[in-house]
Amino acid sequence: MEIGNDVKEIIDITYDFRRDSNGGDPDQHSATLRRYHKLLWTKSLPNGALFKLDDKVNGVYLYFKYDLYEYFLSSDAITHSYSKWKRMQHIIEKIPKIEVDKIFDMGCTIGAYIIFPCNKIDNFKTINQERGVNKYINDRFDLTLECIRLYYDGCESPLQKIFDANRNYFSLFKNFKGFCDFFLLQDLVTDDFTKVKFFLPFNGFVFNPLPSSVDEYLEYRDKTIEFIKNRNNRIQNFSRGMQ
Repeated sequence: MEIGNDVKEIIDITYDFRRDSNGGDPDQHSATLRRYHKLLWTKSLPNGALFKLDDKVNGVYLYFKYDLYEYFLSSDAITHSYSKWKRMQHIIEKIPKIEVDKIFDMGCTIGAYIIFPCNKIDNFKTINQERGVNKYINDRFDLTLECIRLYYDGCESPLQKIFDANRNYFSLFKNFKGFCDFFLLQDLVTDDFTKVKFFLPFNGFVFNPLPSSVDEYLEYRDKTIEFIKNRNNRIQNFSRGMQ
């Protein structure tokens, strides 16, 4: 695999991106997070082309051009504590803050972030926006990843239209395995890449898929934290191979 970065460094998987966000959203304000994204994802695509990310384009978080297409990419946090969602307060208020903070704090490390295209196509929302407001997803990344799996399998999902609009981007990774391997998401899928490992039992896409009890929230929290830890370790091992 070709690594296209001029400067190599081992990713600090303990780094909390709030440290250099000046009180703002790390996705937008952390220079370290932006640098880590560029370091991690500037590498060979499944077709052998280099996914060379440019952070010098004015007004663009990360930029990539391939053939006739331009991709404007932004950072997206892929885990969520839901601690500030009003509809979750009847559950959150029953859980000690220190227990809720465990998922929030872990979600500020690199294992909890990915990049997606952020340029709007045909008046659709961005992928980040749509998966956040879609009532069948509610910002859950395990459900988002299931939609991505279904997209590559040619099946319908709540995010099919937005994925269809971004078909050129998803074609860069060829298939679901290619997407998961590229973004180091193997710990959220089975070894044969045929199933997603959900944070809560999955019985199809249902309205409001948020945890509905304290026990469900704690299960969701524990599985989310386990995923972030595993992905952090995978990212660290990958970054060591970049040296």
